[in-house]
Amino acid sequence: MKGQKIGYIRVSTIEQNTDRQLVDIELDKVFEEKVSAKTANRPQLQLMLEHIRENDEVYCHDISRLARNIEDLHRLVREITEKGCSIHFVKENLHFTGNKNDPTQQLLLTMLGAVYQFERSILLERQREGIALAKAKGKYKGRPPKIDNAEIKRVLGEGNSISKTAEMLGVSMSSVQRAKKMT
Repeated sequence: MKGQKIGYIRVSTIEQNTDRQLVDIELDKVFEEKVSAKTANRPQLQLMLEHIRENDEVYCHDISRLARNIEDLHRLVREITEKGCSIHFVKENLHFTGNKNDPTQQLLLTMLGAVYQFERSILLERQREGIALAKAKGKYKGRPPKIDNAEIKRVLGEGNSISKTAEMLGVSMSSVQRAKKMT
């Protein structure tokens, strides 16, 4: 019995687009999300895992789209293959069926997974270094506050109620109450 061709497409942020992933493959169903792979607790990934049935083929653009650490990668590939499905990593041209008699498959999966995990670690390290350097130069101050407590106090000082102040400034009543307590 022939199964479905299932696509799993993921990018890390909503600013990124998924257009380049799995473009040349005719798929029966696609699960797509814009969320980090730092955790395997992703809604579309979970739906895909619940959806797949024996003989289905799962397609993923590359290993890093499925997982960014070795433990998650091995667990997800095992979970997919134990259901009688195969998984294809298109960019790496790898195909996993769960065949325990192919040690080369496991070696390649582990090595490439380790490379992607290392790549993510280096990226995060550079990001932390850049932020520390910017802070040291006084150029990184974090996200600017959305609520101007001084303005809230000024509007309250004019005799406006908490609810009227919140409405006038477009903030929540709890924000006004917090600013009021700061006096």
